[in-house]
Amino acid sequence: MNAPVFKEFLKRLMIGATKPVFVVVDGHSIHKAKLIKDYVDSLKGNLKLFYLPPYSPHLNPDEQVWAHVKRQVSKQFVQSKDDMKKLAIGALRRLQKLPALVKSFFRQPECQYAG
Repeated sequence: MNAPVFKEFLKRLMIGATKPVFVVVDGHSIHKAKLIKDYVDSLKGNLKLFYLPPYSPHLNPDEQVWAHVKRQVSKQFVQSKDDMKKLAIGALRRLQKLPALVKSFFRQPECQYAG
């Protein structure tokens, strides 16, 4: 991931948006890059980035996703990097089909701000 890739992600996120879009990000330098700041500014309030405090995985719903994937993968026998990748992708794809579970990550007490 780099700033141009993140900008492209944000651009795609804005397609069809009729109301302001709010994105919660961590403090990674990519999220604070001048390219990103300039892009967000160019949208005149239609995209807002909110930064999590430094090292606060408990506040990040993404961490709930990864914890779920790790639990699923750790139950399997892994023999290689390819096995690990296949299992992780499989767990993520299964998660895509479980919107109620994904919503529950945002209902964690620490993540209520994002719900």
